[in-house]
Amino acid sequence: MKWTHEHHELRRTTRRLIDEHVNPHIDEWEAAGMYPAHKVMKQFGEAGLLGISRPPEYGGLGLDYSYEIAFAEEMGAVKANGVSTSLGVQTNMATPALARFGSDALRQEYLTPAIAGEKVGCIGVSEEGAGSDVASLKTFARKDGDDYVINGSKMWITNGVQGDWICLLVNTSNENGPHRNKSLIIVPLKSKGVSVARKLDKLGLHCSDTAQLFFDDVRVPQSNRIGEEGQGFGYQMQQFQEERLFVVARTLIGLESVIDETIDYTRQRRAFGKSILDNQVVHFKLAELQSRIEALRALLYRAVEEYVDGENVTKLASMAKYLAGILAAEVPSACLQYWGGQGFMNENRVSRVYRDMRLIGIGGGANEIMLQIIAKHMGTLPEN
Repeated sequence: MKWTHEHHELRRTTRRLIDEHVNPHIDEWEAAGMYPAHKVMKQFGEAGLLGISRPPEYGGLGLDYSYEIAFAEEMGAVKANGVSTSLGVQTNMATPALARFGSDALRQEYLTPAIAGEKVGCIGVSEEGAGSDVASLKTFARKDGDDYVINGSKMWITNGVQGDWICLLVNTSNENGPHRNKSLIIVPLKSKGVSVARKLDKLGLHCSDTAQLFFDDVRVPQSNRIGEEGQGFGYQMQQFQEERLFVVARTLIGLESVIDETIDYTRQRRAFGKSILDNQVVHFKLAELQSRIEALRALLYRAVEEYVDGENVTKLASMAKYLAGILAAEVPSACLQYWGGQGFMNENRVSRVYRDMRLIGIGGGANEIMLQIIAKHMGTLPEN
């Protein structure tokens, strides 16, 4: 994939915002257990970074998806994945289906302020009994006049405490099977009957507010449905492709940075009369990990090129997401080992990277689900 001057300028804008408005506050936000989502979203919205590939008539830049990937890759420079995950939800997880299939009125009401950073969105798919198994979710929306009445709950919802609206995947029928009975519905989080059951205490992503949400007879107009009724599962599978490509791109610089920091530290740290880096097992391992990151980048770029050309990249995106999940567990663990006791201290960022990166092999489709998807596309596993 060839980067243009415009790609590089977008990268520079993204990195400037991160350096000036995000990274100086990361430690404070991590300690507080939350970052100011509306303030930061507004800063990124004013810079035009929350709707890079979205239609200009709703405030987007109308650029192809390669520009989203340039943005996502730079988001790996954020020194805590909580912020970059939250922003990724806004740009590549809660809004793709709305932008593609939503009515004009629905896009004006929710997509436009999301792109401007004036409203914070969430994506509501997972439930306690339906994480990777999306088809088994239980939350239900029944019709009542011109409205839907929604009952159920959602779990592990990024931006769930501070968010203004949620793109909710729910059952809207008891017929047609689990892949044709679901719809995506936009639900304002200030609606009567929506409650934050609890702000979740997580292993990592401390500065990202993640919630369990309850929906008790929540009434929203049927006009808040995205696209056709019963097509929500398919729409969400398409949304997952952008989510997974974003996650992979965001992971690359984050992994490279922890390798760079480990090189600096092990060059200075001495044991048995020489620097830790002088041990062949150390510099060979770091070289191996860097090589695998670069291979992942090449796979990502191929997937993005095909996605921009309108191709179905489910197989390639799943491969990239799987490999990102593996490297996200292996690279921080290997690097932390070379920090010794210092790596176990929260004051050193390697420990935060170790915690934050662990989610990549779980969220947005666990590693095992990615292998299942790949196997189906290879013809080694029958379609359901």
